[in-house]
Amino acid sequence: MTETIIKLEDVWKIYKMGEVEVPALRGLDLKIKRGEFVAVQGASGSGKSTALNAIGCLDVPTKGKVFLEGRDISKLPESELAQIRGKKIGFIFQQFNLINTLTALENVTLPMIFQNIPSEERMKKAKELLEMVELGDRMDHKPTELSGGQQQRVAIARSLSNVPEVILADEPTGNLDSKTGETVIKFLGRLHKEKKTTIIMVTHDAGLAHHAQRIEFLKDGAIIKSKKRK
Repeated sequence: MTETIIKLEDVWKIYKMGEVEVPALRGLDLKIKRGEFVAVQGASGSGKSTALNAIGCLDVPTKGKVFLEGRDISKLPESELAQIRGKKIGFIFQQFNLINTLTALENVTLPMIFQNIPSEERMKKAKELLEMVELGDRMDHKPTELSGGQQQRVAIARSLSNVPEVILADEPTGNLDSKTGETVIKFLGRLHKEKKTTIIMVTHDAGLAHHAQRIEFLKDGAIIKSKKRK
């Protein structure tokens, strides 16, 4: 039986706006098995990004538990969460979040620096990853010299640099035209199929969600239904 790699149990996230409490997540329950490609679909304001932040150790829940490989990470200090993020989780954001003063190659090596991987090994691996996303000829270009789709592919390569257990993608094609977005989502699909990487993608786009094995529909901070693709 495939093991559960991520489990959210009755997760709440409540933000305080002065005297008013605003719940972004309301008792969210979610299980992700190792090697699954899951899309969390919902409208703007449904709590998608908040859920992803909880899964990715970027934010701690107000109450409830978040398990990663059987370990409750919901109460860990930031120093430990940072280590988990660096080793276990790769992030792909809508905004790319590349550093414009660095080349594509340097952007991809960055997460490896924080894990104290030797320089020669970092460069070798970053080159391999950029070749994998078909940017071998653009390694020395800075983000401002790349198209949106190329920047997102650099971001995908960067997310894979520390061989993460889980890739979290937050509206990964949100800033791309539909054709380029299709190319990027195909890379994610290939990654899942060939490397057996666990991928969790949040999106408002039904067409994008269709690429996942399973779709979880989120509304008002809770899952309202699940759908498995055949």
